[in-house]
Amino acid sequence: MTQELSKRKPTPRLKCFKYRGQYAYSITICAHNDTPIFDDEQVVKLVLESLYSVCSKEQFRVLAYCFMPNHLHLLLAGEGKNDLVKNMKAFKQISSYRFRKSHGTPLWQRGYYEHILRKEEDLKIVADYIWGNPVRGGLVESIDDYPFSGPREI
Repeated sequence: MTQELSKRKPTPRLKCFKYRGQYAYSITICAHNDTPIFDDEQVVKLVLESLYSVCSKEQFRVLAYCFMPNHLHLLLAGEGKNDLVKNMKAFKQISSYRFRKSHGTPLWQRGYYEHILRKEEDLKIVADYIWGNPVRGGLVESIDDYPFSGPREI
């Protein structure tokens, strides 16, 4: 076990940024072993419930999400004195626990990738890019045909 831990790469976080406050983040989280599990409506529902529960508690708004077969894209916005690292840790722990309880296997790969949006970046353009993933991936012809993305109110 110690050998395995010593070989792990550190998570790719900026050391000079605190990940707290009113920022927006584009996030990608991969399923464990790149397993295509997000084509199951019940799995998506379980993960979404965990996401909205944690984000509500941690003061984050879910602006956009898209469940691709083996990964999840998110656009989150902080609404107060929040902490992205704490939010993501809680979300991954809760959703992983619930998934393992019902499916008996791990849900997520270690870590996640985030992009901190700059003030000049348009949230609508980023959300459209996230929602467009199934079209670019050849899963559907129109974003409106894809059942595992949302919300469209941005």
